[in-house]
Amino acid sequence: MVQINWTNQAKSDLKNIAEFISRDSVRYAKSQINRIKQRTNILRNYPLSGRTVPEYEVQEVRELIEGNYRIIYKLVDKERIDILTIYHSSRMMKR
Repeated sequence: MVQINWTNQAKSDLKNIAEFISRDSVRYAKSQINRIKQRTNILRNYPLSGRTVPEYEVQEVRELIEGNYRIIYKLVDKERIDILTIYHSSRMMKR
């Protein structure tokens, strides 16, 4: 089973998403954060389940989609995945 490591950037992204959504609904903010976190659980057994990030075209950098969010992750090795960032799909990805 692969270990999932949340980078400081990804943790910060989750915090910012929660703060933004909670302006309208604390309940929905918690629900959205839980869905994002739960979505990454598939990577424990299927690390290649996400597609390659088109902006990077590097096999090790992949993404899962959860609602309007892109969960960007990197295959560090056979035993570790780093969640790099969480992007809202309406935003342009920085290279």
